[in-house]
Amino acid sequence: MKINAFADVSLRAVMVLAAAPDGTLLTTQAVANAVGTPYNHVSKAMVRLREMGLIDVERGRLGGSRLNTAGRRATVGQILRQLDSRQDPAECQSPNGDCPLLTECGLRHAMKRAREAFYRELDAVVISSLPHARQMAPVFQTIGLRPEFQHASAGEPATSPQAAPALPS
Repeated sequence: MKINAFADVSLRAVMVLAAAPDGTLLTTQAVANAVGTPYNHVSKAMVRLREMGLIDVERGRLGGSRLNTAGRRATVGQILRQLDSRQDPAECQSPNGDCPLLTECGLRHAMKRAREAFYRELDAVVISSLPHARQMAPVFQTIGLRPEFQHASAGEPATSPQAAPALPS
């Protein structure tokens, strides 16, 4: 299954926030730089992640975002279900007209079952368990952080608490 670009950016943002040292606030610009995506796209993703209750946001000059407890416990499947805006995975209904086979076609239901099976498989993957040191060290260097990683136990973040230098706004 293919996820949409918005879900992809959102998952990358959550992974960056999950790998940040506990308590560290990352600006949207820092997250955008870390995931190599334009600020405007990441900004929309951060708004949606906040609406979903996965991140906490502090405003102001020293503000930023951090993954909260719900975000650390969220699975990839749970997140993708909430981010998937497609009601009809086979596009049987569209603004250009409905498929003439719509009333008797089994493809639509098969595609919905396949999508749910995809999500169920990802329900076993806790997003905060995905980032690891080799992957994140160069990413954090580009945004001015150098966290020390530990092996994550199930459901725990993949970083150790460490004070990080303040990020430029």
